[in-house]
Amino acid sequence: MKSFLNNAKNKRILGINPPVYDFAWFDLWAKPAGLLGVLQLLRERGCRVSLLDCLYEARAEPLSFGRWRVVDEERPKPAAYGKIPRRYRRFGLGGDALRERLAREPRPDAVLVASVMTYWYSGVFEAIRAAKEVFPDVPAILGGVYATLCPGHAATSGADVVASSPCVERAGTIALDLYGDPGCAVLATSYGCPMRCGYCASRLLSPSFRQRPLEEVCADLRAQLSSGAIRDVVFYDDALLWDRENHFYPLCAHIREHHPGLRLHAPNGLHVAALDERCCEELYATGFHTIRLSLEGVDAGTAAASSEKTGPADYARAVRNLLRAGYAPERIETYILAGLPGQRIADVEASVDYVKSLGARPKIAEFSPIPGTPLFAEAAKATPEIAHEPLLHNNTVYVPYVSKAIGPEELQGLKDRARG
Repeated sequence: MKSFLNNAKNKRILGINPPVYDFAWFDLWAKPAGLLGVLQLLRERGCRVSLLDCLYEARAEPLSFGRWRVVDEERPKPAAYGKIPRRYRRFGLGGDALRERLAREPRPDAVLVASVMTYWYSGVFEAIRAAKEVFPDVPAILGGVYATLCPGHAATSGADVVASSPCVERAGTIALDLYGDPGCAVLATSYGCPMRCGYCASRLLSPSFRQRPLEEVCADLRAQLSSGAIRDVVFYDDALLWDRENHFYPLCAHIREHHPGLRLHAPNGLHVAALDERCCEELYATGFHTIRLSLEGVDAGTAAASSEKTGPADYARAVRNLLRAGYAPERIETYILAGLPGQRIADVEASVDYVKSLGARPKIAEFSPIPGTPLFAEAAKATPEIAHEPLLHNNTVYVPYVSKAIGPEELQGLKDRARG
């Protein structure tokens, strides 16, 4: 990818964000930030860039906070999902509609295809296939999360090049203006994560943790907000609150002074141990509307898998501080992992009950085995088929039907318990 960036001057580049094939998909402020960053780098090198976002271009109706519901269509289930008693769907632009949309694009010199979840590769393959049909002599370059985590499997995608190494060169901003009405801005104030959780791929995707200079982050935000009537800003950080005195608090002060009235969202999970009284006050005063806490579980096994980054006492203190700052209990959503190797159902139940006892809202997050992580290796010992079929990494499928660590009815019981 670095060689391509250095030799792409004066080229016409088309970026594609593929459709999603899954049992369900919800717009959690989904933007292909990596692809948008690469397109911006290419534009800075003199390229003419354009974007075909198959999810964005299939918008059906607006949802809250700059999100959209997209058109979906039931599709045949692949063999790996043959016994899953749920309907399989394609979300976003695909089939003839995708080829017709591509045909309206000027002929590019290269097509860049993004990828996210490993188990969404069906949409990636479809996007590459469509691009090669419309532009048969134009190279297709596949990058992103799936390409990095599953390079061998991605080699079967039909792409001419699989960029399987993380792109260490990053733009100072992203090409959000390629959207006519982006709905929301997406901001990463850091790359990677200092934690080493056994189930997380952050270290594989960004080997070193780096916080961006405040001036660069503020310029990025300013540029994105100029792309349209944007009120919502989503933070993609894995460690937003790290070194908060020197990083997060100055950013909050800048936002309050220069961009008051924004609605801010942190869906990736905030580190609970950082949520002291001042931090919670800063979150509330700056306009953070969506906050998710990373508790994962109160049992010793889950804590060990989560880098021992928090515990029950830290979590209780964080909830008290958030309530004191002004957050309603139902807005304090807390991730509880379910289906980790060796985890007991009673462990999950205890974590759910602990969160509810403090007045917060537990949110069950099923374990997904991610290639290259320590827990993937452990999971593959019991279910070796996950090493060959990325579709089986899907948390909807893996926990109740592949590992069978928690059966479908038991998993539904945990979700009912969390909501009750």
